[in-house]
Amino acid sequence: MNLDALWHDLECGAYREDLQLWRALAAETGGPVLDVGAGTGRVTLDLAARGMAVVAVDVDAALLEALERRAARLPVETVVADARRLALDRRFPLVLVPMQTLQLLGGAPGRASFLRRALAHLEPGGLLAAAVADAMDCFDEEHDVPPPPDACEIAGVRYASRLLAVVDEGGRAAIHRRREIIGPGERVEAHSVVVRLDRVSADEIAAEGCRLGFHDERRLYVPQSEEYLGSTVIALRAPRR
Repeated sequence: MNLDALWHDLECGAYREDLQLWRALAAETGGPVLDVGAGTGRVTLDLAARGMAVVAVDVDAALLEALERRAARLPVETVVADARRLALDRRFPLVLVPMQTLQLLGGAPGRASFLRRALAHLEPGGLLAAAVADAMDCFDEEHDVPPPPDACEIAGVRYASRLLAVVDEGGRAAIHRRREIIGPGERVEAHSVVVRLDRVSADEIAAEGCRLGFHDERRLYVPQSEEYLGSTVIALRAPRR
């Protein structure tokens, strides 16, 4: 079993609030689309099912393996690569960075490396659209206790991932989760995972992009739901020459 893909699906795969936004941008700019941090294909497969050619990039080969199996005859290409060192020798009218992938790149130096590579992979006048959010907003006065675990059962084995806490580490938010595998006879295997997201605003990222040659075009917004944070999408335009 591809456990990496299973955990990714449980913790990220059900999120749909942003899909309409990515569909609209893809329709506006045309394809092919470069999906950065594609994972198991949440956004890639949604766009490809609508006829859009997508190149899906992720650093985790196991996640892209699951994506390839799901893509079947859809117009999808996968590339295992670190987005900060991406070198595809081709250009796109649209580069998407969904969810908070941009906040996983190791602070301002990592973002700068990625932004340079994104600019090198955009057609003249192409669009980079990246979503950001502050994970510290997971808990507020109305949501002061962790949500129920994300869970599924496969062949009599229950897999569950529970959000425990989000801890402020200064420039980063540390998201603590507990993953459990509960087998026959209540056998339990559990381990903790921590994902750290840079705490950075949309305006800060836009300024970083402008220093590298992008034009700050606009902000788009993904609304908050009962289950998920809202996010701000920074739209940066490559020079038209």
